[in-house]
Amino acid sequence: MTYTTELVTDERDFAALAADWTRLYRRCAAATPFQSHAWLHSWWLSYGRPGRLRLVLARDGRDLVGAAPLMRVRGPVPALVPLGGAISDYGDVLLDDRHGPWAASALAEGLSAAAGTALVDLREVRPGGAAERVYERWRGPRRRVDDSLCLELPALPLAALTARLPSAKAQQRVRAKLRRLDALGVKSRTVLPEEAEAALRRLLELHRLQWQGRQVTGEHLRARFRDHLVRSVGPMVRAGDAVVTEFRLDDEVVAVDVTLLGRRLTGGYLYGAHPRLRERKADVAVMLLDACTGHLPPGPEGALSLLRGNEPYKHHWRPRPVVNQRLLLARWHTAPLLAATLGDVAARRRGRELRRRWKERDGGGGT
Repeated sequence: MTYTTELVTDERDFAALAADWTRLYRRCAAATPFQSHAWLHSWWLSYGRPGRLRLVLARDGRDLVGAAPLMRVRGPVPALVPLGGAISDYGDVLLDDRHGPWAASALAEGLSAAAGTALVDLREVRPGGAAERVYERWRGPRRRVDDSLCLELPALPLAALTARLPSAKAQQRVRAKLRRLDALGVKSRTVLPEEAEAALRRLLELHRLQWQGRQVTGEHLRARFRDHLVRSVGPMVRAGDAVVTEFRLDDEVVAVDVTLLGRRLTGGYLYGAHPRLRERKADVAVMLLDACTGHLPPGPEGALSLLRGNEPYKHHWRPRPVVNQRLLLARWHTAPLLAATLGDVAARRRGRELRRRWKERDGGGGT
């Protein structure tokens, strides 16, 4: 096998890669929906900056066997970082599973050449991600540090997840909440591909309404995020990489949910719910989980990801903590950038620990 690498920096060339990219995505079992072409190209259209695109590709002849979707940033140190940014829960590269270590070696060489004077900083890599294979074959300085915490459940129907709860009383509460939803007449329906755009716009309207007067992720209310979500999820629904579910009460759409579907991972990404549901004492979390578990990947390797965040309500279901990785790759002449980044990581970790201690000392009310 003879592998070649190339660097793509033009947005139009990125768009033209859709078919090749999708075939590679289907051949990479570790890929999450955040590595699909529809998600990444749409993200670039909303968030990318001219001149920053860096797609590192590896080919066996004409076949695309590896891809690293990156962009160059200037600070805090010059670096190549994954496309997808803060609105993507997982970052990774793509590798064709049929090509074993050879594709990973080729992509590592392409990354090294493309990095130049920059650090390669691969954030939010799920354990078992394809980027681990590139990390193993990197020939320069490298380090692996912890990134965000995700919580995961086994890929089981809701009845089986309920049976995992530690007490009969907890199991009875879930079943009572399901009966309450039935008594209210809440009905769920999978949205057809041609209905996805209207449903997603309704989702964002409901999301704004449910968080009115409370602290919300501001990015979810911006036009660029709306454009990205509508532009990416519609094609993902048609391709089977996402499902949009709407929930009706008294013939009115009162909630809409987007669930992203991967070969090994399913995750509820975003939802919007009318406050009327809570006023009627409907448990929205149980309602969403019931719908989400209907789209789980088959097989023992599948997982239901609750995505990033350590919110207390997630722990009710006894999830497994899974820490994403940050893979730092340097060339010998950029080793100082690696050292500076590790110093920043350590300082931030110390800062978080100090804040935690202050909160414990002040009973949670300290400054």
